[in-house]
Order: sequence, then structure tokens, then C-alpha cells
Amino acid sequence: MKCKQFIVRSVIIAGLTLAGNWTADTANAKVEFSVKGPFGTVHGSFSGLKAIIQFDEKDLPGSSFTASIDAKTVSSGIGFRNSHLRNEEQWFNTNKYPEIAFHSRKIEKSGGDYKAMGDLTIKGNTKPAEIAFTFTHNGATGAFKGHFTIKREDYNLGKEGGSVGSIVTIDLEVPVKK
Repeated sequence: MKCKQFIVRSVIIAGLTLAGNWTADTANAKVEFSVKGPFGTVHGSFSGLKAIIQFDEKDLPGSSFTASIDAKTVSSGIGFRNSHLRNEEQWFNTNKYPEIAFHSRKIEKSGGDYKAMGDLTIKGNTKPAEIAFTFTHNGATGAFKGHFTIKREDYNLGKEGGSVGSIVTIDLEVPVKK
């Protein structure tokens, strides 16, 4: 499953409502990650998705995604680890860096799927990112599903080397409606 999903039609940012042509069902959206840890693979998730989604399969140059998640919502299923991830400078330091954001620059067809090329910002570090995704729809409802990886050191997440893997896998699933 190749995909990345960041989607929403109406988003409230600084008190302003911004409209796109698809509205994300943020309550049912999934933003999940996995990374190798010292005792196996660590799985986790984020919530608090906000997005502006302009997507038309027939007008990819006119399509775009702008999305963010609340970094304080990071959850690994273990309270002590969550506190460590949220509060320590070597990880997310969510008081200083409260948001993780993606802004597409270009969307194109890739085989039977799509890819969004853009900028991913984590902890104030912005790097190019490419998100492979699929889009399925039935009339006024649909779903974006995405998948991509990042090198955690590129975003100053943790220390280089050590017992935590370098590659973080992110999977997204965002149900949408018109």
C-alpha cells in the first residue's frame, strides 16, 4: 500500500476557515509511524490532523495538499516513552515545536497511484519529501492512503546511531467527503 494522506476541506487556522474541495474526517484519520527500537519495532500514532485538500485526478497541476498534525499527540502506547518523545529536546520538544507540517509543491501520477512532492517540517527543519498515495472515491466520499519514510536524523530526532533505527515509516489513511 503506497500512499500518504493529508486531507481536509475546511480547516480552522488562527481563527480562519480555509476551504478545499475535500474535507477530511479528522476523527477517523490515521497518522501512524514505526521505527526499529532496541527490543523490536516501535509503533505509534499522531492525531490532531488539520488539512486543506484540493485534489482532482483530472487536474493534478491544480491540486495541492497542506496539512499539519499536533506534535503533542504523539502516542507510542507507553506513557513514559510518550513523555520522553514530547518533552525532550532530542526528540520532539513539543512545547518549542508544536506542529509537524507538509505542503505539496507538485502532485503527479505514478503508475496507477500518485505522488505528492513537497516540504515536510519537523522541529523547525524543512526537507523535501515525496509521499506515494492512492485515492479511492465513490461520489462524494473517498479516502487517501499514503506511505513514506524519513531519516530521523534529517529532522534532529534522537541521536545518530544508537539503539533506535534511522528510518521512520509513516502510514496515512484519511477518509474524506465533499
